[in-house]
Amino acid sequence: MKTENNSGMEITTFEEHLERRYGSLGTSKRTEFEIKAKAYAIGEIIREERKQAHMTQEELAQKTGTRKSFISRIENGHSDIQLSTLYRLIEIGFGKQINVTIS
Repeated sequence: MKTENNSGMEITTFEEHLERRYGSLGTSKRTEFEIKAKAYAIGEIIREERKQAHMTQEELAQKTGTRKSFISRIENGHSDIQLSTLYRLIEIGFGKQINVTIS
């Protein structure tokens, strides 16, 4: 399926869209996009885990020594989360383990 973007250029794949909008992999604009996309994905995982644990943002914040507003920013992809915070949320907050895979 082909579609046209705002400039009238044909786009056939999502990768083509990303390249036209943010540049090739390795460029600063594309790297910034990829980082924001990963932050958003991590936030979605934390939100889902919190909901599965039947916890509010406030309860998770209290359990992990953070603030509700910080949990909200993480879940919405608006905060650059440190590994120590991720550990605290997942392992202390939810009682689960983090597994990291590099591919």
